[in-house]
This record gives sequence, structure tokens and C-alpha cells, in this order.
Amino acid sequence: MKIIGLIPARLNSSRLPNKPLLEIDGLPMIVHTYKRSSLSKNLDDLAVCTDSIEIKNIVEKYGGKCFMTLESHKNGTERIAEIAKKFDFDLVLDIQGDEPFLDFKNIDKVIHFHKNNKQFDIVVPHLNIVSPESPNIVKLIVDSKNNVKFMSRSVVPYPFVQKPKFYKKHLSIISFTNKSLQQFTEFKEGNLEKVESIELMRAIENNFSVGSFAIDG
Repeated sequence: MKIIGLIPARLNSSRLPNKPLLEIDGLPMIVHTYKRSSLSKNLDDLAVCTDSIEIKNIVEKYGGKCFMTLESHKNGTERIAEIAKKFDFDLVLDIQGDEPFLDFKNIDKVIHFHKNNKQFDIVVPHLNIVSPESPNIVKLIVDSKNNVKFMSRSVVPYPFVQKPKFYKKHLSIISFTNKSLQQFTEFKEGNLEKVESIELMRAIENNFSVGSFAIDG
């Protein structure tokens, strides 16, 4: 099984422009993310995907691999799908570019889980937390067979009778089969995705098999 890690990055972020190039201890954020990801023992290849020549130059300056993509992509998933389509990889790991303190061991845990649970088209890990109130935290509803049934910025499940011991926080390393990644980008934005502003709700709305498992914090 061939596996690639792809890190989508763009300069024109509405919330924090030039975020990938912000320096942390003398290195741009995107370089930190790339170097941490490169420590994975299970990735066969790794690259940044961007529409910015400035990002490409910085990544390559520090010895990384970078692919240029179209400027028209609406999100990181579309950006990595453009590149993944050109190669014969079985799994594509979407690694967010704004994760400079990423634990590379989590990449390997996601790969291990997906390789051993091939019934899933997509795997998104979660972290068990006790304080879910912030709408910036996407929570998962996961059944007893590790199927993701729903994602929300609201507090779910709602503690109507009793409070759960913990809630499941969406983590930002996502594993796609290459086939499911290409299919995902063919679907239009769904109603629930629009309401919640959670991109992976498109997968659930279109009956993709989405799995999850807990990663230690």
C-alpha cells in the first residue's frame, strides 16, 4: 500500500493572511509542519500543495517538496485532490499546514488504523475532551463500530439527562482513499456542510463510510 501525505497551504487566508509564512523560532509555520510530518515512518512521500510561488520557494529552500496547484480551489481538500489524482497512491493523508507542533506519531496512528479498517473511505481521528463549548471545536458523534454519524460545532451529544464522560474533538489529520478523495471533490457543498461550515459533512451527506478512533492527547 502506497501512502502520501499532502499539506495544503495558501497565503490568502481571510482570518490570518500569510499564516503559513509566520515565523516560529526562526522558521516559517509551513516548514515546521513539513519537518514534523517528515518524521512519519509510514509515509512513502510528502509534499506541500499550494497556489503560492512564495510558499513553494520557502518549502524548497528548506529541502521540502512542493507542488503548485490551481488558484481556483475553494478548500484544502480540492487542492490536495488535484495533486493526488496524478499519482498512484492508495491512501492520501490530508495534513493541515497550520499544525507546527504536530505529533508525527499521530500520522502513523491514522495510517495504521486505516490500513486495518479498509471498510472506511475516510478516517478522521478524534481527541476525547471534557470542555466542548467552543464552536471552534468540531465534535463527532461516533457509534460503537467507529462509524462517524454526525459532526457539529454545537455540544453533541446534548447532555439532556446526563453529561457524557467526554466529547470527541475532530483532529486535523484526515486519511482518504485516493478514490474517495476524487469522488468527494465531485460532489457539491451540502446543506449541512453550509449550515455547520464543516467540510467533511459533505462525505456524510453523500454516504461515504467515515471512520474514527481516539488519539491520546
